[in-house]
Amino acid sequence: FDYIFSYAQGGLESLVKNGYEWLYRCPKPTFWRALTDNDRGSKFHIKSGSWLAADMFIDCKDVEVITDGVSQGKPVAPENNKYGADVFAENVIVKYIYETITTPMTTVEVTYDVASNGKITVDVLYKGAKGLPELPVFGLRFIMPTLADKYMYEGLSGETYPDRMAGGVKGVYEINDLSLTPYLVPQECGMRMGTDWLEVTRHTSLNNSRKDNSAQTLRIEKKNDTFAFSCLPYTASEIENATHHEELPPARRTVLCVYGAVRGVGGIDSWGSDVEEAYHISAEEDITYSFVIC
Repeated sequence: FDYIFSYAQGGLESLVKNGYEWLYRCPKPTFWRALTDNDRGSKFHIKSGSWLAADMFIDCKDVEVITDGVSQGKPVAPENNKYGADVFAENVIVKYIYETITTPMTTVEVTYDVASNGKITVDVLYKGAKGLPELPVFGLRFIMPTLADKYMYEGLSGETYPDRMAGGVKGVYEINDLSLTPYLVPQECGMRMGTDWLEVTRHTSLNNSRKDNSAQTLRIEKKNDTFAFSCLPYTASEIENATHHEELPPARRTVLCVYGAVRGVGGIDSWGSDVEEAYHISAEEDITYSFVIC
């Protein structure tokens, strides 16, 4: 395995397993899911639309590197740019602090804990702030270089949301079609709740010199609690910009979002009823969750 953590880009820039690249963009905190018809009816986007801007633009304010429990700070020449050759450690932690562009602003802390066997434990902390509107979702977005062939997971069957879980049956499921649910207007879809583990499989690459075209798999596991995820060819903003399916760009990437909090979708009626209170996400309270990349 080879991982590159970037100061300039503010995140995990490259994740290579068995010589195969899994990242096209640095993973960043995500706060937005595409609107549903019910969201539009209740004008949720008018109340919480600032989270769409925060989802697209976020500022990395600080980076800290910790090796075997000792903080190395940020290497800045010449004061502490002390690394000249290989540096050996049993454990490396890289911590990124992000600041949102909301008013008021708040912060998100993403910590990558890399073990010597290559597993990465990811801890994500959102700091609540008074005065912020309700969140649609909170998670971490991974964009992969090419479209996945399939994904397999252990969790609830079908599309599930916090207020749409009763029909989900626990089991292991394989999804071979990453296309959006064919609603008349492209909208939020593809959420999977209560997930224990997830495996994304790809065989294509942007590396033209790659000779081995065999399928490669990246695995995400729960650390303690189950997580939610969606695995689609588009970001939430791309879906949001399309009023018909033909307006979507060609499906060329894989957008995997691993969530620690998901707002319900409602659907009590389609004319303006809000999501029931138990399925709201307060942006004024802290949110923490963890998962493991294998």
